[in-house]
Amino acid sequence: MATAVTAPVPDTGAAVRDWARRAGALSPVLAVIALLLVPGGGGAQGGTGGTGTVADAASGLLVLVCLVRVARGGTRPLTRAAAVVLGLPVLGVCLSAITSHDQAASLPGVARYMQIFVLVPGAVLLMIRDRRDFAVVAWGLVAFALLQGAVGVAQYLTGTGASYQGEDVRAVGTFGATDVMGMATVVAYGLVVATGLALGSGPGRVRTAATACAGLLLVPLVLSFSRGAWIATVLALALQLLLAGVRRAARVALVAGALGVVLVGGLGIGSEMVKERVTSITRVTAAPDQSVTDRYTMWAAAGRMWRAEPVTGVGLKGFPRYRDSNASLALSSGSDTAGAGAGFARQPLLSPHNMYLLVLSEQGLVGFLTLVGSWVALLVGALRRQRRGADCALVATGLLVWQLIDFFYADIGGPSTVLMSVVFGLAAWWSVAEVRRA
Repeated sequence: MATAVTAPVPDTGAAVRDWARRAGALSPVLAVIALLLVPGGGGAQGGTGGTGTVADAASGLLVLVCLVRVARGGTRPLTRAAAVVLGLPVLGVCLSAITSHDQAASLPGVARYMQIFVLVPGAVLLMIRDRRDFAVVAWGLVAFALLQGAVGVAQYLTGTGASYQGEDVRAVGTFGATDVMGMATVVAYGLVVATGLALGSGPGRVRTAATACAGLLLVPLVLSFSRGAWIATVLALALQLLLAGVRRAARVALVAGALGVVLVGGLGIGSEMVKERVTSITRVTAAPDQSVTDRYTMWAAAGRMWRAEPVTGVGLKGFPRYRDSNASLALSSGSDTAGAGAGFARQPLLSPHNMYLLVLSEQGLVGFLTLVGSWVALLVGALRRQRRGADCALVATGLLVWQLIDFFYADIGGPSTVLMSVVFGLAAWWSVAEVRRA
């Protein structure tokens, strides 16, 4: 008589304990993400401006904890490739500070660039030991995005968001009206991560949960009314889908299109405002609004600064100082902010809102080649390891592509910037670290 063979029952308790243990080991990284819920003390300062938030302090503690662990380990912490790729930006940043016309004013910029593009990414890379650690941090980003997205949707429904077209309906999460890109960036990160996990080769329940999270995050992203975040997200998700397979890409595109029709067309979620915002993307050259005109004007000013100092730029934090002498009269005095618990204010335009032009103007060609070269090297590394693990590869590639596209419309500045450093560290682990299986 044949004996029935039963499949082994997974030990759920052991899995939960493993995740808890890993979360404890990664607590310095997760704390940086979680503490972004604490409102910052400053606005969305452009360029190299810092905000001194609690999350920034936590990122410094993360670096210290990582240094202690490395010192105790007694082994070479980084591979040669990782050290070169993460160390490249140091050359351009330091050279720009040394050749700056105001070296004292450039020092805070040096600290900010080292924090965002070197120290914190390196610390995150060293804290992650294997793919399960990678998954813990990735899901931490998704959870944080869901929290910020929930706050944003509530702001839209209750009319307590940032001001947009005369109504306080713009979803900004806990970042406030002075950092309207903050929630959009966080939600976009979460959506890209969730999509990568959903398209990966993980267990079915993981892919199902990731798919549900991605669907939920679409709503606050739409309600952020951020054109730059929309464009970057669409292109990043399209690349992820193509890397996961053309047939799957076609099926998901149909489902996403149907979901968009239901949310915007059927349920009427911000339908008129969303339609107007999408339409405005095609009018950025024919009939630009004042915000687009300001951006074009600042881009032109950044170009003139670079042509004046093509090798090393005008110096870190030099854009605000040289802006007026290089900008045309079309530039307004600032952008209007209001809502989300804050009164009306004029926010000064302190950066070109284009990371590539900001680096060119302040750091010159040397800084541009070293910093952008580091990012491109990370992207190439992520693509080369595509076959080693679908989940990690899709997440890392998607995040890097999203960020590099978004840099055409944004730069560093504001409380949410520190999360960018965590994202770069997560992607760097997959791209240049010695990847080990869990």
